[in-house]
Amino acid sequence: MTSPHTHESYAVLEKVAQTAGIGVEGAEPIRLAENDIWRLPGRVVVRIARPGQEAAAAREVAVTRWLSQCGVPAVRPLDIEQPITVDGRAATFWKELPAHRAGDYSNLAPLLRQLHGLPKPSFKLDEMDPFVRIADRINAARSMNEDDQTWLLRRLGELKEAWRELPPGLPQCVIHGDAWGGNVAVTANGDVLMDFERSAYGPPEWDLTSTAVAANTFGKVSRTAYAKFCEAYGHDVMTWAGYPILRGTRELRLVTFAFQTADQDPTAKDQASYRLACIQGHHGPRPWQWQAVA
Repeated sequence: MTSPHTHESYAVLEKVAQTAGIGVEGAEPIRLAENDIWRLPGRVVVRIARPGQEAAAAREVAVTRWLSQCGVPAVRPLDIEQPITVDGRAATFWKELPAHRAGDYSNLAPLLRQLHGLPKPSFKLDEMDPFVRIADRINAARSMNEDDQTWLLRRLGELKEAWRELPPGLPQCVIHGDAWGGNVAVTANGDVLMDFERSAYGPPEWDLTSTAVAANTFGKVSRTAYAKFCEAYGHDVMTWAGYPILRGTRELRLVTFAFQTADQDPTAKDQASYRLACIQGHHGPRPWQWQAVA
């Protein structure tokens, strides 16, 4: 453990694990990023959220416990009182998955269909906010100029207004909130949904738009693969009149995320600027072949 972030994260891990009555000897970092994820002996995984995310951590635990009761294959939290908050950071404890690989959109559709078909849970689940943190990202970005900030804030206002006038769609339900293939683990015993910190009550089309954007904006999902996704789920969100609004909102989130990343990693600046130029209409029609930023 050499980096200051690793030392800081491990210090939090020690405190939350002590509160939970779990030892940390032999702990290994899995990923230290926006959320810090550690593996402990005994097949336990600890997820330490960034500051101020206590509500999201509590929601993730509540949703996954409910999914366990409903028989939906998803990650399972330990049966302890959680989340545990130390130094302003909420930690959650999970049963480690067996050997697995990351899934793709073909694995995602059946799980979303099962999730979206569930009745509304008895516990309170907030309405989805598709615009959360976008304005903060724009206003805080140091890697964009003032004209670009003004343009993005105007675009945000346009999408908010359009969202209020969305046409009727599928019945609202519990949604995953960050539904992409990487949030599916493929195990020998079947596919498992992960990462429920953005779960909410809202339009199922939001979950479907992730795959549509991967095909329509990124050019990362072939027409054949997208057609199979729609067949497995039973609906093509691109045929819905409200899809361009959801797609525009997703794209705006991805543009502002790239600029947020560029503030920390200057190598992401070119990709952030390219994404912005695309939604401004400077690179022709979709797909635009956007590349991932860390």
